[in-house]
Amino acid sequence: MTTVYVDNNATTRVAPEVLDEMLPYFSEYYGNPSSVHAFGGNVAKKIREAREKTAALVGASPEEIIFTSCGTESDNAAVRSALKSAPEKKHIITSAVEHPAVLNLCTALEKEGYRVTYVPVDTSGNFDFDYFTQSLSDDTALVTVMWANNETGVVFPVKDIAEKAAEKGIPFHTDAVQAVGKIPVDVRELPVNMLSLSGHKIHAPKGVGALYVKKGTRFHPFVVGGHQESGRRGGTENVASIIGLGKASELAVDHLPRVDTDVRHMRDYLENTLLETVSFSSINGNRERRLPNTVSIGFDAIEGESILMHIDYAGICASSGSACTSGSLEPSHVLRAMEVPFKSAHGSIRFSLSVYNTMEEMKYIAETLPPIIRKLRMMSPFWDRCNDKA
Repeated sequence: MTTVYVDNNATTRVAPEVLDEMLPYFSEYYGNPSSVHAFGGNVAKKIREAREKTAALVGASPEEIIFTSCGTESDNAAVRSALKSAPEKKHIITSAVEHPAVLNLCTALEKEGYRVTYVPVDTSGNFDFDYFTQSLSDDTALVTVMWANNETGVVFPVKDIAEKAAEKGIPFHTDAVQAVGKIPVDVRELPVNMLSLSGHKIHAPKGVGALYVKKGTRFHPFVVGGHQESGRRGGTENVASIIGLGKASELAVDHLPRVDTDVRHMRDYLENTLLETVSFSSINGNRERRLPNTVSIGFDAIEGESILMHIDYAGICASSGSACTSGSLEPSHVLRAMEVPFKSAHGSIRFSLSVYNTMEEMKYIAETLPPIIRKLRMMSPFWDRCNDKA
């Protein structure tokens, strides 16, 4: 059975070109980049090249890039550094729909005495900018708001948020893990102090990420150790994965036009076809201001987990929300924050595409899913409350 993978916001396949670039650094060029000999020096040169490519992906300078283990570490490093830089301030502003890497960290910080404002979103997942501006204060140490939501794909007004924070002299960090490689991201166009990205979301391996730290921004290391990363992140470099991230960053720049055209076209076809063929279905989130690869769609009167199980039998890999919140039968915190009706939120599925998907796969999903929905509804005790039994 062929696997149709449409869960790319959870993780992506490693691109063949990325794997080819990495393989020699497992066995052939295995030197430590911190060594003084030429064997290690050649590895260090390759890391410098990867840093340049990663920086180019977000419009940064190479010296502004710190390699990390993942997006979660990048988020934690950014937030913790900002708080250490302003120990007298005890207020943090974030959104109610952040990834758990930020949301759970803020919850932990509340236990340490910090006050956190969780900016709400409306029913379309749009950031409440007025609520945000009213929340800024002299005690605010950091604003940390995601660039794009991992579940709905809704894109936040990051430029406006960053500029408003800058007006108040408040550092701004953005979790751009889902945005990078899907929409243009250029730190030269907005006053962002720190930005997180993750390798395995852009066809690099798991276990590598990066944190952009704007030149001049005070930074306190999260991982303390040796002199690696110019003293900003200790630990021997994950050489092969860093090199893979560099190659993936290069490919992401090249693929960006295709994501905005081919991937968007496939996403729209799948979305529109399902809305037309499945009654009592609806899109979660702003359909205009959204990542081109993401659709979150709710089906009334059935459970998302049941849908996932049935489509899994058909070889279709999707998600009911964030991979980091899966395993719960409750609707995600994102859909709850959007006040999506329970009957729809409970039956919501996320499809997230990549340049490796095909239109044939979208047609397969569009043909396979409607009969499954009808079957599950016939078994659902809630279906009698709907008028349409077709």
